[in-house]
Amino acid sequence: MEPRIIPTGEATAILPAGDHHSPVKVFGTEKIRDTFDDLCLQQAINSRCAPGVTDVVLNPDAHCGYGAPIGCVLASPTHIYPGPVGFDIKCSMSLLQTDLPEDAVIDEGVRRKLIHAICRRIPTGMGKGARDVPKGRRIDEKIGSAAMTEGASSGVLASLGIPVDWADRCEDAFHRGHDDSVDALKQRLYDLRQGKTFRRFRETVQQLGSLGGGNHFGECEIVEVNNDDAARETADAFGLRNGCVAFLSHCGSRGIGHRLASGQFRVLEEKFQQWGIPLPGNDKQLVYAPLGSDEADSYIDDMAMGANFATVNHLLINALVLEAFAEVIPGTKGKLVYFISHNIARNEIVNNRESWVHRKGATRAFPAGHPALRRTPFEHTGHPILLPGNPQAGSAVMVASKGAKESLYSVNHGAGRMLGRRRAIKELDQKHVDDSFAAADILTNCRRYPKDEAPAAYKDFEEVLQSVKQADLATEVARLRARFVIKDSADADD
Repeated sequence: MEPRIIPTGEATAILPAGDHHSPVKVFGTEKIRDTFDDLCLQQAINSRCAPGVTDVVLNPDAHCGYGAPIGCVLASPTHIYPGPVGFDIKCSMSLLQTDLPEDAVIDEGVRRKLIHAICRRIPTGMGKGARDVPKGRRIDEKIGSAAMTEGASSGVLASLGIPVDWADRCEDAFHRGHDDSVDALKQRLYDLRQGKTFRRFRETVQQLGSLGGGNHFGECEIVEVNNDDAARETADAFGLRNGCVAFLSHCGSRGIGHRLASGQFRVLEEKFQQWGIPLPGNDKQLVYAPLGSDEADSYIDDMAMGANFATVNHLLINALVLEAFAEVIPGTKGKLVYFISHNIARNEIVNNRESWVHRKGATRAFPAGHPALRRTPFEHTGHPILLPGNPQAGSAVMVASKGAKESLYSVNHGAGRMLGRRRAIKELDQKHVDDSFAAADILTNCRRYPKDEAPAAYKDFEEVLQSVKQADLATEVARLRARFVIKDSADADD
């Protein structure tokens, strides 16, 4: 029987998962729900029926992923699942607000200089690191190890020239080991370095301060705060400056996270074969470990190290971007607005019970007054939600509504793919893609913009945002309008 979505409202629905399981909660307008193919829905059902899982949420950007859909949330009080975190552990968004007015980047020549200055500091592409750019930060083994085990500690940030107070603007500035200690991570890293995982550790940690490839990017933005009192007050609390230049980054834990995740998938798949345990949905990508087991402890430690690396990576990128702006436009000042993940498992309270909430391509959305925001800068507003759309449709800064409780305090992580990469490369016209950027006066570092990352490869961002608003999950605070984009491309300008 084909999976069938049952609407419950304009932007809400349920997906039945069988007689013995509560349904998957679905958020999205009818138009958005029509974008969910059968594989995506079956993955959601498989995830809901997996051992120990109590809740699954499908967000408007959902599409098929690795075991679980990208754009889903999965909660379990008893098990940990690598699939609903993914290979790019703690892939995240961050936003840097500068004091520059929009006029400062009108001139195309200035924007070209900024692209050049940033690309001389921040490499793009698979495997690229500081050694591949002339002004990147060189990372020694000691700092690399500390970044993985301590996260954004004051010592790590100071050693890299990153403002120490930026740690206060992170969803999580650091992650600890399975026993809530740093020592567990130090021991785990030591053990991994004795084996094959990090045989070239010195070279691998050079990826701190790099963007990577695929859908990762850096964008120069103009902030447009919504014209209403609530949005303006929230924007002020966030540190957003209407009509000023900002920089939005999307990247994760790079090769470090991929190696850690790959190792975990391999070990758990071998364990399932050894024990003869049935796989959820007969899908090896939904392997799991019961909490408290050695396998779960190892995964939590590895995930924490990958997440710590991703955190420091983002903060270093923002420091290097600010440095580049100041080189081209002397005197430029900037502050971090927020750094937030969309590929992570966190220990949170779900239905009055501690659970591991796995967000795979999903963003945390805690509203004002949420207990986890006490004694943070966002206690009275809710924290910023950074939602990338595409360079031509813009991106959004949102804040959670009380209704976000229904989605496990989560929203989508962006627009979500409409076309797979192979299909986009095959079907989209290169000249049309490049001409559309020229028509919008959005510069890029690419001689030819990657077709699999073209705006047409993604869902209608306005419809996605409408889904979030109609479902009462979050409200829009500001829109970000791109002025230039930095991507990985074989045809990137040097």
